[in-house]
Parts: sequence; C-alpha cells; structure tokens
Amino acid sequence: MAMPVSKPSLAQRWENYQPSKSTLVWACAATAVVTMIVGFSWGGWVTGGTSRTLAATAGDVARGELASVVCVERFKAATDSPAKLTELNAITDSYKRRQFVEAGGWATMPGQTAPDRRAAEGCAAALAA
Repeated sequence: MAMPVSKPSLAQRWENYQPSKSTLVWACAATAVVTMIVGFSWGGWVTGGTSRTLAATAGDVARGELASVVCVERFKAATDSPAKLTELNAITDSYKRRQFVEAGGWATMPGQTAPDRRAAEGCAAALAA
C-alpha cells in the first residue's frame, strides 16, 4: 500500500520559496512606486516647487498680518483717532474702508512710499470690529 503524499504547510512553502532576481527587482520597484503614491497622496509629501510656493504665501500672509497690527497701532496713536474711528465706522463698504485707511496714511509702512493693501484691509477690519 502506498503512503498518501501530504501537502506541505504554508510555513514550509514560505521557507522553501526562492524568488528569482527579476521577481525581487520588480517587487522592489512596485514597493517604491506604492510608497511614493501613498506619500504624496496621504502622507503630506510635497515637491520642492510646492514647498517654495507655500512658504512664499505664508510669508506674504504673515507680513500682511504684522503690517495690519502696525497700522492699527498707528491709527490709535493719532491725536484725532476717536473722530476718525467714528468716520471709519460710518462707512459700510469694505473697499471704501480700505481706501479710507490708505488715504489716512496708516497703512503705509516705514520705508515704503505706497500703502500696503493687505495691511489696509486687515487694519480696516480690525478697527471696524
């Protein structure tokens, strides 16, 4: 009587597996591609160009916020600030408020010849609040 041939277990098959070089190369390439897709899609990775754009935008926003604070302080330091604040609050259009702040000179930063638009917008919004 012949003995039945037993099928090797999964652990035994795994232990005996010998992948070819081409299989290893393709597995590594596929792993690298999947890693990049996951990293750029969900991992928060960005390219150098995107990083520079984001940094420049953040710098512009921060500069505008700082200029707004300087503008508000310059507005409050003026001798006629209560009357000017009443005049500013009477204006309902945000564009005209920005123009009022620019015309008053409070949004022109030291060393500049023209008013900063972001500073004027932020200043007008802060003063109106």
